[in-house]
Amino acid sequence: MIINLGWSLDGGDMEARMSRTTRRIRLTAAAAAAGLVGIGAVIAVGQVPASAASTVSVNGGTTYQTIDGFGVSEAFGQADSIRNLGTAARQQALDLLFSPTSGAGFSILRSLIPSDANSIEPHAPASPSATPTYVWSGGDAQDQGQLWLAKQAKSGYGVTTFYNDAWSAPGFMKTNGSDANGGSLCGTPGASCGSGDWRQAYANYLVQHSRYWASAGVTPSAVGFVNEPSLTTTYSSMLVNASQAASFLSVLGPAMSASGLATKVACCDTVGFNLLPSYLTAISGNSAANAGTGLFTSHGYSNAPTTPVSTGSRHLWESEWSVNGATWTTAWDSTSEASGITWAQRIYAGMTGANLNAFLYWWGISNTSHDSSLIGLSGSTLTPSKRYYALAGYSRYIRPGAVRIAASSGDANLKASAYRNSDGSLVVVVLNTGASAISTSYTVSNAGVSSGTVAPYLTNDGNSMAAQAAVSLSGGAFSATIPARSQVTYRITGGPATSPPPSASSSPTPTTSPTTAPPTTAPPTTAPPTTAPPTTAPPSSPPAGQAGTCTASYRTVNTWSGGFQGEVTVTNNGPTTLNGWTVQLTLASGQTISSLWNGVNSGTSGAISVKNAAYNGSLGANAATTFGFTGTGNGANNPTVVGCASP
Repeated sequence: MIINLGWSLDGGDMEARMSRTTRRIRLTAAAAAAGLVGIGAVIAVGQVPASAASTVSVNGGTTYQTIDGFGVSEAFGQADSIRNLGTAARQQALDLLFSPTSGAGFSILRSLIPSDANSIEPHAPASPSATPTYVWSGGDAQDQGQLWLAKQAKSGYGVTTFYNDAWSAPGFMKTNGSDANGGSLCGTPGASCGSGDWRQAYANYLVQHSRYWASAGVTPSAVGFVNEPSLTTTYSSMLVNASQAASFLSVLGPAMSASGLATKVACCDTVGFNLLPSYLTAISGNSAANAGTGLFTSHGYSNAPTTPVSTGSRHLWESEWSVNGATWTTAWDSTSEASGITWAQRIYAGMTGANLNAFLYWWGISNTSHDSSLIGLSGSTLTPSKRYYALAGYSRYIRPGAVRIAASSGDANLKASAYRNSDGSLVVVVLNTGASAISTSYTVSNAGVSSGTVAPYLTNDGNSMAAQAAVSLSGGAFSATIPARSQVTYRITGGPATSPPPSASSSPTPTTSPTTAPPTTAPPTTAPPTTAPPTTAPPSSPPAGQAGTCTASYRTVNTWSGGFQGEVTVTNNGPTTLNGWTVQLTLASGQTISSLWNGVNSGTSGAISVKNAAYNGSLGANAATTFGFTGTGNGANNPTVVGCASP
């Protein structure tokens, strides 16, 4: 079915036109082979005459938005498709999605909150004020495998940002009595129902769902209450205009705040960015709604993110976007909307034009026959598309908490953006949209590094994030040639120039979890502190911040009104390898962790503990690693390191 609105329907619309039962697809042998190029395979690049030299200037003195991350969804049964794979294919799928060393390193997972018979409240209570009967198993099949997937992402890869979004309220709370086919929430302006006002009941429902996830160890970072509120669809959907959104948010915000969960309320997953401002206006005019809304979200279908949206200092996410309706393709450079270079340009425009804090694609992996997903699944064969590599060129190297800094190009064909990670590394992503290779001189200033290693990763027709020969950064400058119609991610670290870490493999992707530190964790630029042998008997218990040979120290990286970014350095001061570590922190009064990377935290306020991630628990003698986090509250009050322990 073609609807002449000038834009494509989203992945959910496509899904609605298919059976909810799992369907396998058979990709052509050519498409499958094209997608099996390893993410780190080094492929020779043909020599192409370069155009006249150009320049790219990176200036850390000018900063823009903080990056929350990049992500995907596996809603509508796709999480179960991954869960039900054999052991090797399942591990490969997880690595492709979440590994920061061998995959895309996605750091945000968006999940659908069911509103149909699979919801936590499948039966209507007698009235809006009657006690609800919630249903929750908490098992692997919960929420069509999405809870299982979130737990895998957190425990295996350190993912801590989970966005849970309801497409609709349960049908008995709506004007049409169904969770599908539109209808509005009873009690909002213009939606009067004989059964009463269901706003508080729906708010309680969303809070309870968040509590269930939190009890499973994956507290939602944000919760949305509607998806594409201007569309009526044959699957879960709810019509919510701007005044209705403000009315409900004035109830949901206080309910979520009273829950004690560190979960933000999000609005409103509009179909396009042109539709979001009217919701912002209505919310800002309602003090309770405005105070309770912590995140704004939109999709890119009817209007792409290319210009800033005024959100009143709250973060802005592109929370869903994909392509639909054409043959699934792995092409990088074609006239198809599904081509990799098309998405490379969309990501660049979103990050630099709209100042997005996060960029989410729709499905990461799907077993459907259309082209929405980044990675195709046929049987047990996983085939990454070039769209996947375009996004992975950002997500693997630009980690949560990074800050975008100024980058300017002297050539209209060169699209450059730059980011400073919390570990001190710099990432510069450059897209050459021209027909010729371009020789470029890069300058880096005010960014905390003037000499070191520049490791390039190339994506184009013949390369998929292929590691190229490293070059030296000297005096804040380096030179490189970027091939025509190509994207290159440059990762810059301090210290002597070395070759990039080997990433080629005889198989398309590793089938085991990473065991080495991710490339975004730079080695310390100065020698880690050492502990001199004691001249007197050691104390009966180690001092604060130290347990045996494990020490930890905290620093504030950045502060802003109502929030801050912190970093903890964990050091092994002993002569033997430290296998695993746990740091105890006490946050100051009013501080709450909103996201954390390179570690796995227990608790978000007060006394918390942070364990190593799967890839940074092993520290050799005198080696160090870091974990970072963003938090709400007064950043002038430093959290206190209480202790550091190893098994």
